[in-house]
Amino acid sequence: MAALDLLGRRWTLRVIWELGQSPAGFRELRRRADQMSSSVLAERLRQLTEVGIVRTDDDGAYHLTDLGQGLQPALEPLRTWAETWSATLAPTPPPPDTPPRASRPTPQRVPETLRESGIPSG
Repeated sequence: MAALDLLGRRWTLRVIWELGQSPAGFRELRRRADQMSSSVLAERLRQLTEVGIVRTDDDGAYHLTDLGQGLQPALEPLRTWAETWSATLAPTPPPPDTPPRASRPTPQRVPETLRESGIPSG
């Protein structure tokens, strides 16, 4: 199950996902992948290149190989689910005629030593 070991590594699917959208250079790929660490990105790209899923062109841009493109149909159900899930997380704005809610003050925590001393805290 070497494929599951590789694909199960942190950030691996994200790299494949991003390159499935479009080729990218290292900096662009890092930006698109929420600023993952340079060392982790470099390691994942090296691993994916070694197994033939990713390649680089003469300009240094990373692309999925035909083998990497072959993963796209397997990722499609995940992509569909992620879009549905993401939509449930998006905040919905209140109706336009709803007044904003007043915020309540945050209660202050009374230090234990004050409570034990009997000194009023308010």
